Amino acid sequence: MTKNKNNQTIWNTRIKKNVSTLFQKVGNSIDIDKKLYKEDIEGSIVHTEMLFRQKIISFKIKNKIIYGLNKIEKEILKNKFEYNKKYEDIHMNIEKRLFQIIGEEAGYVHTARSRNDQVITDFKMWIRSATKEVNKNLDNIIKTILKISEKNIYTIMPGFTHLKNAQAVSFAHYLMAYVEMFNRDKQRFFNNLESLSENPLGVAALTGTSFNIDRNFTTKNLGFKKPTNNSIDTVADRDFVLDFLYSVSVCSMHISRIAEELIIWNSDGFNLINLSDKVVTGSSIMPQKKNPDLLEFLRGKTGSTYGNLFSMLTILKGLPISYFKDLQDDKEIVFKSNETLGNCILILNEVLKNLNPNKQKMLNLANTGYITATDLADYLVKNHSMSFRKAYKITASVVNYAEKKKKKLNELSIDELKSIESKLTIEVLKIFDLKNSVNSKKSYGGTSFDNIKKMIINYKKNLK
Repeated sequence: MTKNKNNQTIWNTRIKKNVSTLFQKVGNSIDIDKKLYKEDIEGSIVHTEMLFRQKIISFKIKNKIIYGLNKIEKEILKNKFEYNKKYEDIHMNIEKRLFQIIGEEAGYVHTARSRNDQVITDFKMWIRSATKEVNKNLDNIIKTILKISEKNIYTIMPGFTHLKNAQAVSFAHYLMAYVEMFNRDKQRFFNNLESLSENPLGVAALTGTSFNIDRNFTTKNLGFKKPTNNSIDTVADRDFVLDFLYSVSVCSMHISRIAEELIIWNSDGFNLINLSDKVVTGSSIMPQKKNPDLLEFLRGKTGSTYGNLFSMLTILKGLPISYFKDLQDDKEIVFKSNETLGNCILILNEVLKNLNPNKQKMLNLANTGYITATDLADYLVKNHSMSFRKAYKITASVVNYAEKKKKKLNELSIDELKSIESKLTIEVLKIFDLKNSVNSKKSYGGTSFDNIKKMIINYKKNLK
């Protein structure tokens, strides 16, 4: 029986000796890049159609190649495809299987392209799909936050600076700060689609090709906007990878911030929220414990997404242009970051759905720390023609007096207030009401109840 010559590496004619076991182990990427099978097959089918249209291959060869590629995709979907590490990556595994299915005509599939432009095309298409999926999942987070916010417009809590009570806010307004963050994340990912819109296919190894190909045809049929302009840059470019990893890192940071916030609020020291048993864990030694492990998981995973971004930056920092083996790591880095972010978004959404504010605790905490002091200073400016600095000093004196008497501001009598500032009248007492304080912040973007209701409507419109 004759030996199947196609059961060899593609370069076996030039490289006479078998590759070392060690190099074969570290050099193959099939366990990583097999995620690209769908994009690889789609790219090969469109490339084959283009070759036929340009009269580079015959109608018969085109049909055989496309038939074989479709058959391979079905095998992969049914888990009947055998991946062989000997062939390094998904591209060569598919090509070798194509030889087995249709014979020598499979050799035409690689006409006028290289693995260099092939892999970048596949990778861009994959990241494009992953980016859209991330934004869809971020929409789910935003929807969940809005549902909680609608129920808590009138729930009053302290806003913090330096983690000290600062001014009264609506719990809904506090939560919707994260809607803004996640909307910026969505925009950042959306902007990346522009850098993913240029088609690499057709630049071959680094110089382009002498075949009369039609890059506009492959561009249109693979969902790109235009072909890349420079063949060398195309092969060397991984800016789109950095853009994606940076966006993942920033989004992870926002997830970490809300996770940290919720961890603090859930602590016994604050006790502002309760977490359902569905999203907490216990202790192996302390029977009473309910730990916010999932939130801690979210906070911790941000470190790995940062690390992936810095890994890619480091790989590229001293790399001459064109293709080098160093770039093989880009896919594993991106796949890991994408998987981590995807899991974190799902976990955060689940935690938010199982969160309940402790409204009385929030109100009690808001009633400490003299957080209506700024309201008094503003009142003096508006009603008694004072500069803000003078009003600030008078208010500080009022706070000092209340602190000395161990009273809250709303516990001070009008006589006590008049002893510090004689111009004050009894109507000043309403300034210390927390609901009035929150509702008075009517400037655009402020925490007044009407503002919050309008913003919820706007956010919902943007989701459609």
